[in-house]
Amino acid sequence: MRTLYHGWLSPFSRKVRIVLGEKGLEFDLVVEKDWERRREFLMLNPAGTVPVLVEQDGAVFSDANAICEYLDESHSPGALAGTEARDRAETRRLVAWFDQKFFREVTSNLVGEKLYKRFMGMGTPDSGAIRAGHANLVPHLEYIAWLCDRRTWLGGANFGLADIAAAAQISCVDYLGDVPWAGHAGAKDWYARVKSRPSFRPLLADYIPGLPPPKHYANLDF
Repeated sequence: MRTLYHGWLSPFSRKVRIVLGEKGLEFDLVVEKDWERRREFLMLNPAGTVPVLVEQDGAVFSDANAICEYLDESHSPGALAGTEARDRAETRRLVAWFDQKFFREVTSNLVGEKLYKRFMGMGTPDSGAIRAGHANLVPHLEYIAWLCDRRTWLGGANFGLADIAAAAQISCVDYLGDVPWAGHAGAKDWYARVKSRPSFRPLLADYIPGLPPPKHYANLDF
């Protein structure tokens, strides 16, 4: 059985989990507290970050984008990155948007302050960073709605890595109850479609000890 080392509310781990689900691949999940820099884990990934995928033959893959591209290229069905060069370029642009810009402006300010500071014993959450995360989230939701007004899915006609990257980030923030769905119908409708996919359902069953999600989190109809 392949094994995925992941982190609680790590959007990059969640992205890999969704891709594994889309490909219909079975895997075991192992929670890795990467801030502890466990020697055995560092031997798998010297960078010391999750996710890390260990294949059935012992091959080790790290970095979410590298893992997702490997899985997309080596397993059927579908091509989550797109079939045409222009489609793949747009997908990569949007993946970078959510992996980098959304993560920096929103996820790190909300999940990082509210959750990871607590786990890592880094002191009191920064209220200014939390306010910035809430403010920054709004234009991202508006951008998702803008894209969906013009396309079936974020990257084009088909569900793909752009949707997966965006949903992975948003699901972490939504676990904390910090997404203002009221007033953002376009983003909400898109996310409801993502939530209904079988590959996404396991994420909705996640439960962090001592930090339960809001009631709407696992509700497909919000």
